Amino acid sequence: MKFLTKKRVVLFLLFIFPLICFLILSTGKNNFTKLPVLTENIIEISEIDSTKSTTLKNNVSVVCFIGNEVEASKSRLLNLNEKIYKKFIDFKQFQIIAIYTSEKEIEVIELKKQIAAFTDMKNWKFIPVQKELIPVFYESFSVNEPLQNYGSSKAFIIDKDGNLRGRTDDKDAIDGKLFGYNMNAVAELKDKLKDDINVLYYEYYAAFKDKNKNKADRKEVGL
Repeated sequence: MKFLTKKRVVLFLLFIFPLICFLILSTGKNNFTKLPVLTENIIEISEIDSTKSTTLKNNVSVVCFIGNEVEASKSRLLNLNEKIYKKFIDFKQFQIIAIYTSEKEIEVIELKKQIAAFTDMKNWKFIPVQKELIPVFYESFSVNEPLQNYGSSKAFIIDKDGNLRGRTDDKDAIDGKLFGYNMNAVAELKDKLKDDINVLYYEYYAAFKDKNKNKADRKEVGL
């Protein structure tokens, strides 16, 4: 009898309890906090991309700045690839954009080969940009941390409407605002950037669900 009781407890903890939690989260209203918008309407990437092959519109983008520091960026991008890209590679409209100065094409080709040894590169976008245009694009983020040699150790989340997302209550930030995520810190990528991208996708999922529900309600009343 005692064995059966223990077995039931184990089954409850393994299967029933997680299901109850999922149902509470999925049926409740506004259970997830929306990821704050820190800067609205940043410059569209296609305006500085001479190839016009990439757009921020209707995509969830993680943007990073390699600048002239291709070798210094190698470990950062490998961290980003391992902790973020591989987790979201199959998510709809997800992409990572790496911006570098046009003169670094040869070094970037080698960097891409090194990353490709570990993953499918389909959602990696490497964008060569003229030097003078990189600060203009970056300044539209309204981040109070300057680029170093046209590059940054931070990665930034841009939503489908071209807004910079982040945190307004981050315990590690001086004023609580977290504009970018440190690619040198694996824990920050894993515990903050990954979580925040999940929150943003849940936000879109919840909006999609509400939209369909409203359509069904309107149809039911003949509107």
